[in-house]
Amino acid sequence: MRISHRFVILVALFVTCLITANVIAVKIVKLGFVLVPAAIFVFPVSYIFGDVLTEVYGYAWARRVIWLGFFCNLVFVFFAWIGQMLPPASFWTGQQAYETILGYAPRLLLASLAGYLVGEFVNSFVISKLKILTRGRWLWTRTISSTIAGQGFDTALFITIAFIRTPSFLPVIILYHWGSKVAIEVIATPLTYALVGWLKNRESVDTYDYATDFNPFSMRAS
Repeated sequence: MRISHRFVILVALFVTCLITANVIAVKIVKLGFVLVPAAIFVFPVSYIFGDVLTEVYGYAWARRVIWLGFFCNLVFVFFAWIGQMLPPASFWTGQQAYETILGYAPRLLLASLAGYLVGEFVNSFVISKLKILTRGRWLWTRTISSTIAGQGFDTALFITIAFIRTPSFLPVIILYHWGSKVAIEVIATPLTYALVGWLKNRESVDTYDYATDFNPFSMRAS
């Protein structure tokens, strides 16, 4: 496939949403009577871009983008850690705030990366297989089903690893976060339809993964 500027923009937006979500997730907000991370509205957007990538360009290209997002996140975390380790100027009073926002605890970092990788690959796999099964019809069934599966694995892994010390609350936290993310995907369905239709028309691409190797660790073009 010839790489177009539209593909590059989509990838850039995907990675930006991913890194943004991981940064702002440290803030806990209160929505009504429920406490959720601020990233509750951002991270699902990366899944929407992941849906579009797989639907238009196929699983093989989505797989590359998923790994790209993973390594970009590692690069960000590494340099944020370097910034934390550098000695602060005597007049600078923001070290504690810097560590609070950008200082990733190893367990939280593991939870975030594990949830991201498993969730994104499940999401991409489901949408690709359903596209073949539905013969390209009923896009909404693919985007919603893939999000239910992908966000289910993502949320379960992240919450379990991050909050393993509070097992009694885990099912409630997982179900609420999972349901919220799926609801955002459902609400955004018209936007997903518009973006997919526009890209297929402009790119003249509509990939079906009939002979694709679905091994997440493969870097083959198909």
